[in-house]
Amino acid sequence: MKIINTVSIIGLGALGIMYAEHFSTQLGKENVRIVADAQRITTYKRNGVFANGMRCDFHYVTPEQPVSSADLVLVATKFHGLEEALQAVEGHVNEQTIFLSVLNGITSEREIMKKYPKNPVVYCVAQGMDAVKESNELHYDNKGILVIGNEGGELQAHTQAVAAFFEKVQLPYLVEPNMMHRLWGKFMLNVGINQTLAMLEGTYGDVQIEGEARDLMQAAMREVIAIANHEGITLSEADIDYWMDVIATLSPTGKPSMAQDVAAKRKSELPLFAGTVRTLGRTYGIPTPVNDRLFTAISEKELRYR
Repeated sequence: MKIINTVSIIGLGALGIMYAEHFSTQLGKENVRIVADAQRITTYKRNGVFANGMRCDFHYVTPEQPVSSADLVLVATKFHGLEEALQAVEGHVNEQTIFLSVLNGITSEREIMKKYPKNPVVYCVAQGMDAVKESNELHYDNKGILVIGNEGGELQAHTQAVAAFFEKVQLPYLVEPNMMHRLWGKFMLNVGINQTLAMLEGTYGDVQIEGEARDLMQAAMREVIAIANHEGITLSEADIDYWMDVIATLSPTGKPSMAQDVAAKRKSELPLFAGTVRTLGRTYGIPTPVNDRLFTAISEKELRYR
């Protein structure tokens, strides 16, 4: 089994900072490389990157800088930056390098496999964290867990290697034997909670109680259930109940990534959520009125601040 000693991370959003800080503390910053272009690195060094009030001491490298191959590449960009990110880490990859994506949605692993068909990719769902990034500062109360697995029931060697690495660095994780179900379940959650709170410009507290926001979120999730069943993934009301229990653990003042994007007037991952649901809905002849509404409302917000 491969032993993971070096990590390259692309993307310093909320999750990128959280895991970069954790791995740098556990492994030593020389073994954790943050890949970014020269202009961004200059900004990071000048302004600092902070996690819960503490300035992070990261090891930055540009895509052009010669480096040894990484044992693990952690992809933590936004989806619209994935293609550029995969190109940027090319110099960090050999055929034994394992990829792990903490991106939302159901497609990032497939995109990685297209770019690096010879490399092992571990499926991953990040859940239970309440990280909020504002400018260059990250705040979180709950680090959550990373759920990892692979297609098929048998645990593959590269998934075992990542699990052993998480044990070594004391990062909370769970190995999921039915990973595709988990991946679609998290997608269902994001379609509901990310888009609802982005449209309403709300916080987790708004969907932790009965009311319009919670009802809208669950209605969007039910449209994913109908589509998932056509994809051969069995989701049900029990899965909504499971994710509601996860939501209950989050800080009521926290916001999901799309709500943070709207607050900061950034481009969101709307195409990844409602965009995917609407496309698959048309493919299977399934109406998606709730996601249509969310798509229109959030698109209008983005047009006003662009």
